[in-house]
Amino acid sequence: MTARLSAEQKAQRAARAALDRKAVDLVVLDVQGLSGVTDYFLVCSGRSTTHLKSITDAIREELKDEGVRPLHTEGATESGWVLLDYGDVLMHVFLEDTRAYYALERLWGDAPSISVDGA
Repeated sequence: MTARLSAEQKAQRAARAALDRKAVDLVVLDVQGLSGVTDYFLVCSGRSTTHLKSITDAIREELKDEGVRPLHTEGATESGWVLLDYGDVLMHVFLEDTRAYYALERLWGDAPSISVDGA
């Protein structure tokens, strides 16, 4: 039995999986103390709907292998945005234009980013 992953470990594992699928402009924001909703935001982009699906599938698979499943999923690759809600980590995978429109990083500008192991 694997030990339960911490929020930061989930974010790290998901980030590595996304980067392995060539996610663009990946950032992990530490919003502990700034948000009552979650501890970390992972935000990244894909270049096409197929790329978005590949990234989100890789994240799901990586965390599923650790026994962690999303609590909720919103959006669809066709819309240009997918949210994977793991409770203490929210993962936003956007098409580049959609990401620019929503500008989540600007909304959470006070949040420090954390480095991704091996990146």
